[in-house]
Amino acid sequence: MCYLNNLIKVLESYVKSLEEESIRDNFSIIYELLDEMMDFGIPQITDEKILKEYITQDSFTLENVISSVKSGGGGGNSSSGSHNNKQITANIPPSTLTNSINWRTNGIMYNKNEAYLDVIESIDMLINSKGQMISSEIYGSIKLKCYLSGMPELILGLNERFLNSGINSIKGGDSNSNGKGVDVEDVKFHQCVRLSKFESEKLISFIPPDGEFELMNYRVHSNTLRPLFIIDYKLKNHSNTRIEIMLKVKANFKNKIIANKLEIRIPVPEYLDSPKFHYNKGSIKYIPGESVLIWKFKKIQGGKEYVMISELLLPSINNIGNLENFKKRPVNLKFEMQGFVTSGLQVKYLKINEPKMNYPSFPYVRYITRSGDNYSVRVK
Repeated sequence: MCYLNNLIKVLESYVKSLEEESIRDNFSIIYELLDEMMDFGIPQITDEKILKEYITQDSFTLENVISSVKSGGGGGNSSSGSHNNKQITANIPPSTLTNSINWRTNGIMYNKNEAYLDVIESIDMLINSKGQMISSEIYGSIKLKCYLSGMPELILGLNERFLNSGINSIKGGDSNSNGKGVDVEDVKFHQCVRLSKFESEKLISFIPPDGEFELMNYRVHSNTLRPLFIIDYKLKNHSNTRIEIMLKVKANFKNKIIANKLEIRIPVPEYLDSPKFHYNKGSIKYIPGESVLIWKFKKIQGGKEYVMISELLLPSINNIGNLENFKKRPVNLKFEMQGFVTSGLQVKYLKINEPKMNYPSFPYVRYITRSGDNYSVRVK
């Protein structure tokens, strides 16, 4: 699966969009890329930066055809000579292929040396109508943007509780060995990480690629997570001609933390007439095509709670089954929060050392938690 994801990224970097026509038009370059990225069923080079160093053939696009027609066909001899020189240069394999560190080239220089580390976690959660968690999964990743000169070695230190669970997962043991409900699974590292040092010294040591890359990803299962938002939902039916929906949302986290771009999608029956809303924060919009109300907040502070009441007129000829079916649909939430992650992962330090240059460096760390594809609250 990792190989297929990398293959798609590489192909898109060459041909822009993966469509039947673009694949047919760029058959030769795609064939060459596949030949370099896989040998006898074994993945080889999947880094697009390295591949672009020696697979330099231009992809075929409509824009290229138009520009060539506009420029005309003059200067044939000189362009042919430059093309031959380009071919000769392209045939020389780049140093990254022969180095033991083939994900980073030599001679990289920056005026200011910086490294930006993001811990990003997406959480899926299913909550019942009583506010109790039924299931939860956290999908996390650590991403880096490195603008560092030379061949620096970085050492990332994480909190011991998370490390112990991650090491047990890699070794194939019971990852929930700490007994505190955090179960780290499916830990995957970038090829630059020294796994032996991670297992023996509990340190993530690596020489990073230049630019942006994903250092590691993981999945966490926990039975002790609390819902980040508490939803209180009440429905009143007035003789099948009018219904009232009352929804109260409470931010169930510390008041120092702020959730941004909160969006609550509330299911409603089809074919409503003249919906009216009463609320004390945010904005509400009725989407007839999806049969939902969308309650949006730019931001909401931890510990705060807000109420929305909607009055919805039902059509004169109404299907009773329609009223029953919409109650089965859950309330869905989307949000993003900065400053903490729900898995308990903590970055203790990020050390940067380049022994030859010994320059000052500036690491930055950021935590982001956001909703996954399915953060839902049942109302029935």
